[in-house]
Amino acid sequence: MSADTDADLPADSDLPGVLPDALRAELIAFRRDLHMHPELGNQEFRTTAAIKARLERAGLKPRVLSVGTGLMCDIGGWDGARPMLALRADIDGLPIPDTKTVPYRSTVPDRAHACGHDVHTTVVLGAGLVLAELARAGRLPYPVRLVFQPAEEVLPGGAADAIDSGVLDGVGRIIGVHCDPKVEVGRIGVRPGPITSACDRLEVALDGPGGHTARPHLTTDLVTAAAKVATEVPALVARRIDARSGLAVTWGRIEAGHACNVIPQHAELSGTVRCLDLAAWRAAPDVVHAAIDEVATLHRAKSQINYIRGVPPVVNEAGSTELLRDAMAVRRGPYAVEDTEQSLGGEDFSWYLERVPGAMARLGVRPVGDTTRRDLHCGDFDVDEGAIQVGVELFTAAALLDRHRP
Repeated sequence: MSADTDADLPADSDLPGVLPDALRAELIAFRRDLHMHPELGNQEFRTTAAIKARLERAGLKPRVLSVGTGLMCDIGGWDGARPMLALRADIDGLPIPDTKTVPYRSTVPDRAHACGHDVHTTVVLGAGLVLAELARAGRLPYPVRLVFQPAEEVLPGGAADAIDSGVLDGVGRIIGVHCDPKVEVGRIGVRPGPITSACDRLEVALDGPGGHTARPHLTTDLVTAAAKVATEVPALVARRIDARSGLAVTWGRIEAGHACNVIPQHAELSGTVRCLDLAAWRAAPDVVHAAIDEVATLHRAKSQINYIRGVPPVVNEAGSTELLRDAMAVRRGPYAVEDTEQSLGGEDFSWYLERVPGAMARLGVRPVGDTTRRDLHCGDFDVDEGAIQVGVELFTAAALLDRHRP
């Protein structure tokens, strides 16, 4: 929290919007229901319907996005003059099995909410319900928009479709959270500037005439060519981009051949390109293409490259980062906020920040005192559900403190 604003921040007792016990229990049940019924990107019909029904019960008027899943909902009315604060959640699950033994384990085979999107959704829903009550009482100073975005896990991310549906129309600032199993529940991690990495997908096909392994000199030794692409391209790319950008090519799959004595005619590699720096990310396709072509040509292989643009880094705007820091400090005290490092994970929240100022915080979900190392995108991922209350209070406090719009 910035020293020059400490005196202006109200005490928690002066700030409305503390989560009632009954709503807290309802939100935990809502999150567990989502956890039991995960849906993949652009298939979140049940999830969308559940969110819509609960908002309508609260007297609100949510609108399903033009892609058919996801929705947005305004609270406090937008008069076209006062910019809105947007609270963003992502609603899709992952194509991996849920390996936990809990009553709310996924009921859908090979599908799981292993990234915390069920928590993000529940937090924004809960904040919306609290803010709707405050708006009815005339205690919401600025209008707020809830954004429930589909397909965050599908490159290049459902944020682009949400933007096309108008979720940023009239928005002056957007904020979000992402579950972090390294951060203890009751705390958030913040960072001005880049907080995530850019992430693109890379698919490479190599072709040659094939032949007998007894005579590799008469053909294209395609397995060796694929191996050289796998090992030399990352090194070449690292030498052609400023090392401080953190540009990294990492392979996740390599496939070639079916017999030990046959040189194959076709090989495939696929992986990711990650980058910490926005300018380097924009230059990455040309650099990666050139490196692959050079190595493939050296080994007489023909290359076909499919470079799939993903997402740029999430670059937190300083004022929005301070808003999250101040909101958490008001609710939980200044020691509930910690600085966090830049992650190599990707997040399509970055597309919103290409259009409007905003910031994302890391929401602590690790149980207090738990030293077990856990990570996202794992089948055993789970959260301390106390994080739901923390997230709701963070967002409601931010909506009440956000008096100075960019």
